[in-house]
Amino acid sequence: MGRAFEYRKATKMKRWGNMARTFTRIGKQIAIAVKAGGPDAENNPHLRSCVANAKAANMPKENVERAIKRAISKDTEDYKEMVYEGYGPHGIAILVETATDNTTRTVANVRSIFNKNGGSLGTSGSLDFMFTRKSMFTVAPKEGVSLEDLELELIDYGVDELDADEEGITLYGEFQSFNAIQKYLEENGFEIISSEFTRIPTDLKDVTPEQRASIDKLVDKMEDDEDVQNVYTNMKPEEEAE
Repeated sequence: MGRAFEYRKATKMKRWGNMARTFTRIGKQIAIAVKAGGPDAENNPHLRSCVANAKAANMPKENVERAIKRAISKDTEDYKEMVYEGYGPHGIAILVETATDNTTRTVANVRSIFNKNGGSLGTSGSLDFMFTRKSMFTVAPKEGVSLEDLELELIDYGVDELDADEEGITLYGEFQSFNAIQKYLEENGFEIISSEFTRIPTDLKDVTPEQRASIDKLVDKMEDDEDVQNVYTNMKPEEEAE
């Protein structure tokens, strides 16, 4: 298994564990997709991926339909995607992805969470280089197609890592290759279970159990904020820690 797969496997369950938070996160993604490309999933690849993610998270169909209808409404505020960077306790780098209709509120909340939990908000671009942005897809196995054959086929589409587990086949590719990978998978009959952008730290930092507890506390507080979509750190996942 590759580095990206091991990192995401160790953090995925925690990030998707809170159902209400997950539904809010996906609802905002749907709104952004609809505003950008329209409400017809057949003609909006971004919306198609959001709907697939909603299904994978067991989000009720009526919730998805309601999110699409809200996004069409002229009274609905546009969500702006913002990334905030800072340090947590013990020098751990933290990237916070948000989707907000009020950036003043969001940056104030993010700064407060950093300050109250032993961290500090940094300047834009100060830590981004420490993470690699990736396209990530999970697809159902397809009869007659081996992992090796699929990996060789997808190299030309920007995929650089592919692994399988009980959830399906997870593949990682270049950030800018998302649309090309999605198109290949759809045109070749693969069932896309979920798809998203993710960030993989270029170098993982060891921490003690006590240090991990204080960093997790900050991350938990950050993820509880309604504007926060994802939180990434360069802390080594617990199952990899020495």
